[in-house]
Amino acid sequence: MAEIGIFVGTMYGNALLVAEEAAAILEGEGHQTQIFEDPTPEDWLPFQEKIALVVTSTTGQGDLPESIVPLFEGIKERLGYQPNLRYGVIALGDSTYSHYCGGGLKFDALLQEQGAQRVGEVLTIDASEHPEPEGQSNPWVEHWATLL
Repeated sequence: MAEIGIFVGTMYGNALLVAEEAAAILEGEGHQTQIFEDPTPEDWLPFQEKIALVVTSTTGQGDLPESIVPLFEGIKERLGYQPNLRYGVIALGDSTYSHYCGGGLKFDALLQEQGAQRVGEVLTIDASEHPEPEGQSNPWVEHWATLL
């Protein structure tokens, strides 16, 4: 089974809750997971040949939470081409803001630019419609696990 690094960017804890639920589902399917709450490029490196799941919320301006910015910037500035990386993205946001799920979508765009292989589609979760995001993410993670 796969080794999956789960990289979390959270402001109020919802993304971490989604990541913990995802880890439980993936481990139930026989995968190994490791959650990184304040991820760094050094945390990312061992998963370049494995699988990464990015679970991040979005600030009001469509930016990433401070907890995941060092990882994003490190990937952008230092890592470059990552053709062997397989990844997924769960983006949390609020559609009442103009940059809905911008943090997760930026992360996806960066990994696409670097030649990484996205597994499945990006999941966007609207906090204004789904105050308990795991209700949306859990079925997605169950399906995503079948694609690995």
